[in-house]
Amino acid sequence: MSRTAAIATLGCKTNQFESSAMEERLKDAGFAMVPFDEGASLVIINTCTVTAATDSQSRNLVRRARRLNADCRVVVTGCYAQVDPEALRAIPGVSVVLGNAEKKDFLNYLDETPEQVVEVSDIGQQKEAVALSLSSFSERSRAFVQIQNGCDAYCSYCIIPYARGRSRSVAADEAVAQVGRLADSGYAEIVLTGIHIGGYGADLEPRTSLLDLVRRIEAETSVARLRLGSVEPTEIPDALIAQMAGSSTLCPHFHIPLQAGDDAVLKRMNRHYDTTFFRSLIDRIHRALPEAAIGLDVIVGFPGESQAEFENTYRLIAELPVSHLHVFPYSRRPGTPAASMPGQLPGDAIKQRAARLRALGEEKNRQFAERFIGKTLEVVVESGQTSGVCRGVSRNYLTVRFEGQEGQEGELQRVQVKEWTPDGLWGIRL
Repeated sequence: MSRTAAIATLGCKTNQFESSAMEERLKDAGFAMVPFDEGASLVIINTCTVTAATDSQSRNLVRRARRLNADCRVVVTGCYAQVDPEALRAIPGVSVVLGNAEKKDFLNYLDETPEQVVEVSDIGQQKEAVALSLSSFSERSRAFVQIQNGCDAYCSYCIIPYARGRSRSVAADEAVAQVGRLADSGYAEIVLTGIHIGGYGADLEPRTSLLDLVRRIEAETSVARLRLGSVEPTEIPDALIAQMAGSSTLCPHFHIPLQAGDDAVLKRMNRHYDTTFFRSLIDRIHRALPEAAIGLDVIVGFPGESQAEFENTYRLIAELPVSHLHVFPYSRRPGTPAASMPGQLPGDAIKQRAARLRALGEEKNRQFAERFIGKTLEVVVESGQTSGVCRGVSRNYLTVRFEGQEGQEGELQRVQVKEWTPDGLWGIRL
């Protein structure tokens, strides 16, 4: 049988990164990667378990893989495999179930054996982060470096601490070296990623921080642009804001989970700040970095969320100088405290509130983008341009389209912004 492999990935950027690392190791082991629908002889499903819906999607992917190729070996890993391996063990056709700690050693479990293998250890006992490194990325415009895994926050709606374990940081020397290798390989932009990167370094000896790591990367590597993944609002010190404001390397872009703009809802969520703190943080960022992109995560329809509480969230966001929103309708996740809270909202009400927030986010993004008409932005050209049109991303996370040629992926280009359209900004390459 030909050694073909396909990977299906659900969920967050960390999962996507880890799937890319698995793909690289499969290629090195002699597998030919093919699209999922081609019916590979080996199928790896890297699962998410943020909601009950993603659990269902994972199970459906297993069944679909078997329909495409009844003889394929199906390996299931990721967060759903971690929290409920027995549910996956029971699905006909599943050959291997691996927890998140075992994911790094997945090649060791690919032997052709008729016996089902289930290896899922207690992720809560993991004390070190094992860096999954990548030497190349299919998207030539940027590279990702995983600096941390796990989370200690235990928000009442979230299963991730149970699926990923405690917060564990990659050794600073290793993270810096990985950034350096990717920068030397020609990647113009590198993104620091993880589950909870604002907690980076708290578990290391000697103790360090995300700010310390950023300073080392700037001092010790040739990276042209460094971007931060999502950072919790309580983990953005003024010194990090100042570092970003004074840096030509660190991109002026914060991705911050707000989750709710009402103090009572934040308390039920087990979020450790209030709206006064959050408003002050955003104002400080905006004063120091008036052209920075500030994106917020928001959960709408949390249990017990009254109309007045939702309006507080809407009003807070409307008043803040933010550039875009990521809106998530609340979805009941068994195994979390929020799943058993009273006041679970009907789906229609949640959808209506989500639509209002998304419309607000689109208007915020338009207003932010229009501020740059007539200005020149440096963009990294992304892959996938068509019909002579290139797309690039600026340091402050704006997408700009312009006429260009193929083969420019990953290059830094200067573009003068000419107009805003419903498709985004358009400009002329200088």
